[in-house]
Amino acid sequence: MATILGIDLGKFKSVACAFDTETERYGFETVATDPDSFRDLLERTAPSLVLFETCTAAGWVHDLCRETGRECRVVNPLGEAWQWKKVKRKTDRDDALKLVRMHRLGELPTVHMPAPEARQRRSLIEFRQRLVAQRTAIRNRVRARFQSRGLATPPGHRAWTAAARAEWREVYARPLGVCSASELWRGELDVDLTLLDAVEAQVEAVEARLDALAGADGKVELLTTIPGVGPRTAEAVVAYLDDPRRFRNGRQVSAYAGLVPRQFQSGESDRKGRITKRGPAPLRKLLVECAWQVRRYSAWGASVVERISGGQRGRIKSAVVALARKLLVRCWAMLRKGEAWAPPPAAAAT
Repeated sequence: MATILGIDLGKFKSVACAFDTETERYGFETVATDPDSFRDLLERTAPSLVLFETCTAAGWVHDLCRETGRECRVVNPLGEAWQWKKVKRKTDRDDALKLVRMHRLGELPTVHMPAPEARQRRSLIEFRQRLVAQRTAIRNRVRARFQSRGLATPPGHRAWTAAARAEWREVYARPLGVCSASELWRGELDVDLTLLDAVEAQVEAVEARLDALAGADGKVELLTTIPGVGPRTAEAVVAYLDDPRRFRNGRQVSAYAGLVPRQFQSGESDRKGRITKRGPAPLRKLLVECAWQVRRYSAWGASVVERISGGQRGRIKSAVVALARKLLVRCWAMLRKGEAWAPPPAAAAT
């Protein structure tokens, strides 16, 4: 007798559906979403296969299944085949049973689950991006505060030098508790400058750890041979692609990062839309930012943008996104072959 266990994971409680493949009978059980309860569930049901959706808890559930010798598959809830449409009822039990039924039909959209070390590295990359976003938000608030008072600030990066901020603290910022009712903005500025110092210190600490990981990774060093590609983009490509051999071709790599256009086809009509933006947003963001640098420092990148944009300024942004897709495919090919960057021949530059 073979049992397939479909689990609808929840924050506090999860619903498991144990399906007997011989009799096609099934039963449901609600368990707490914690390692001890799941270990007991796996021991009692002894499933040949465990199915569950990707979510915050999916990582440790996947590791627990591997630890106990249970085959498991992680489901992509964003897959079109999985979407619930035009249904009058949707419950946790329905979700758990649907996992099993779609697997038996061969229609279950699954995702690759990397090793714990790779997941931790991805998490640190995303954490850095959140810190950078916080830093940018604080800087924007500081600039807006000065503008609201009719005060000029140095342009560009010169506004964030140690000298500029020291001057702001001395001339404008005051502790919020001593500010009068008409000068509360000085207290707000003091708080923002303190937050900015703290966030920047944490960004430096995170980047130092990422640099240490990148320095010990030959794959990151390999990708930084591409003109315009730095360690931040290289480490993201390595972390998110994980095993480059899991992709059969460049189209799959591009689709994974959400850099392929949406397609709308019906009868004689077949048109392309904007990119899908599916897949890991941190990877896509870094690739597009990097593509601007590749365009600047690589003759190949400049030629790709020029060809796609046709020299029209209004099409440069979309051309850079197309360059980001081509850049990702070339990174994937380099990782798969273990070869450093070689400028494409002029005929193949497009």
